[in-house]
Amino acid sequence: MIRAIVTDIEGTTSSISFVHEVLFPYARQHLADFVRCHAEDPHVVSYINDVRLEAGEALSLDGVIAQLLTWIAEDKKITALKALQGMIWEEGYRQGDFTGHIYDDVVEYLKQWHAAGIKLYVFSSGSVKAQQLLFGHSDAGDLTSLFSGYFDTRIGNKQEVAAYQTIITDLKLPAAEILFLSDIKEELDAARSAGMQTVWLMRDGQTDAATTHHQVKDFSAINLL
Repeated sequence: MIRAIVTDIEGTTSSISFVHEVLFPYARQHLADFVRCHAEDPHVVSYINDVRLEAGEALSLDGVIAQLLTWIAEDKKITALKALQGMIWEEGYRQGDFTGHIYDDVVEYLKQWHAAGIKLYVFSSGSVKAQQLLFGHSDAGDLTSLFSGYFDTRIGNKQEVAAYQTIITDLKLPAAEILFLSDIKEELDAARSAGMQTVWLMRDGQTDAATTHHQVKDFSAINLL
């Protein structure tokens, strides 16, 4: 029996194109001005220092900005970058520059599962703040009340078993009663190795005949029995 569902975002609840064609370009466009304008904000200072540590260099502020832009271009899953992107996206959401894309089937089934008493969680490489903003300012309105918690890369890499073991411990449920949804095989492999149930979202319709993960086109095909 599934008592909790942990879902990825990109390619699972939201389109990859929204992330890569809206969010990433917006962050890239506004990053330099944001960092310079908030360079003395304690929260931003902390992440600036984290960038220097990650880069292994005593970078100037311009150097930090250049490093962040490089990481964006390389789609790096670095916590400091994701946190700063989240801060930039917050301004964009609040200004109405865009809303968070959510597939229609996701909205319908998240509501059904929540009403049935299943606890819902998010695990994404985007920061917890970015996750909350996307669901809080989604095309379908504020969906944050549906979720019981959020996880990001501060608990570990999404392709490492330890991250899912941390989630299991936090949820205080048997691993077999937790379902993880993702469009990335390596993430599903790690979740299964930790003992979770898994479902592979194949929204592009191209299935993998060799995998043992259950594959579905959208949330309507997920059977929780």
